[in-house]
Amino acid sequence: MKKNHMFDAIRNAIPAQDAVFIETVDGRLWTYGDLLEWSGRLANTLVAAGVEPGDRVAVQVEKSPEALMLYLACLRAGAVYLPLNTAYTLAELDYFIGDAEPRLVIVSPKAAEGIRAIALKYGAKVETLDAAGGGSLLARAAEADSEFEDVARGPDDLAAILYTSGTTGRSKGAMLTHDNLLSNALTLKDHWRFTPADRLIHALPIFHTHGLFVATNVILMTGASMFFLPKFDPDKVLSLMPKATAMMGVPTFYVRLLQHDGLNRDAAARMRLFISGSAPLLAETHRAFRERTGHAILERYGMTETNMNTSNPYDGERIAGTVGFPLPGVELRVVDPETGTLLPGEETGMIEVRGPNVFKGYWRMPEKTRAEFREDGFFITGDLGKVDARGYVHIVGRGKDLVISGGYNIYPKEVESEIDQLPGVVESAVIGVAHPDFGEGVTAVVVRQPGSDLDEKDILDALKDRLARYKQPKRIIFVNDLPRNTMGKVQKNVLRDAYADLYSVNA
Repeated sequence: MKKNHMFDAIRNAIPAQDAVFIETVDGRLWTYGDLLEWSGRLANTLVAAGVEPGDRVAVQVEKSPEALMLYLACLRAGAVYLPLNTAYTLAELDYFIGDAEPRLVIVSPKAAEGIRAIALKYGAKVETLDAAGGGSLLARAAEADSEFEDVARGPDDLAAILYTSGTTGRSKGAMLTHDNLLSNALTLKDHWRFTPADRLIHALPIFHTHGLFVATNVILMTGASMFFLPKFDPDKVLSLMPKATAMMGVPTFYVRLLQHDGLNRDAAARMRLFISGSAPLLAETHRAFRERTGHAILERYGMTETNMNTSNPYDGERIAGTVGFPLPGVELRVVDPETGTLLPGEETGMIEVRGPNVFKGYWRMPEKTRAEFREDGFFITGDLGKVDARGYVHIVGRGKDLVISGGYNIYPKEVESEIDQLPGVVESAVIGVAHPDFGEGVTAVVVRQPGSDLDEKDILDALKDRLARYKQPKRIIFVNDLPRNTMGKVQKNVLRDAYADLYSVNA
């Protein structure tokens, strides 16, 4: 049999053909034998549709076990898997399909008509797949042979393209190789102590690196199983905890669990690990969850281009507000954003990483790829942070979120941390808004606790003795909720657009 770098590792990790891989909310079981059968059927179906090694297969479908089998089928067929957010509009899909030029586009039956016209424009075929396993793709797969000779793929061959969110400029396709995925999954499996006895609560979407590559690949590399939820549901998650051992989530999951009366030490007694990522976890959430359950959430740091870079320790102190230490095999440094000069510990600068997890580059963007890598192979993440005296990594924000007011650099996280500690505040987001005198005015957008009568003057007064004058917000704006993307990240670009004229003389 030909060597297929990623799928060979999956095959070797299978504990037994009848071992459970997935259990759905309606009680359906998928064994590892089913995984081999249906990934084989789907791989044969892809080849029959004209998919050749290196071809892209674009997928915009609802979460289902069958969708995961399709990802595995792409690995086996040597295709490049391209998951697309289910919220993308036809205009956005036109860009992604035009840029990636997939051989095949697989969509929900209800969206097929609109997407078919786009696919036809770029020479792609269209098949359908719904959340219940229906659609033309599975109908063809049911008739296909379950035996499939895996296509030879080496460590450096492309396995997937994931498009970045594109908050500045057009989205970029991050090219991830077989070894990018495999090396990171093996590292995380060991670092987080996963074994075949683990049962993961999987409530994340699978069009994103967190749910697709972190959660799923770790389980595959372990031969463990997962409860596969179509979406996050606090009631359902709590009902599964007595039968599960681990959960991977975004901060919103933990905030909503804390709002549930059923969350207590008894409910979480059998769980061994709660992991959070994709967006910063508030220190208050970390503290409250520990008090309620006895579990310290393990926060880690990664990105589309690199999978996971750092993690708080499994054994040892998990410190709120930090993302722990670089993972084994991953090098991390903090440099001056302008010169690239290495900065001493505790100084804030640009985070750069190097390791087998770091992507190959941006799809069809050689200039952008060159601009994002140093000559020694370090990737410039765009994240600002520091490493403290104990070696813990702190993320203070994105480089593009840095506020420059009156010639001073202000890191939003520092101001947000002070505001978030104030009584009556749920959370805040600090942005820079064009200002006629200062270039940018430090502006805080704040969510109050229900019933709080906290006002702008209260916050400004509280910050007077806590922050240097140039760091203090010029204005405080109150909102009911902060805008977030599907993974829970605050969309500061949306806030900047909303308040762009705040300091305008004509406003």
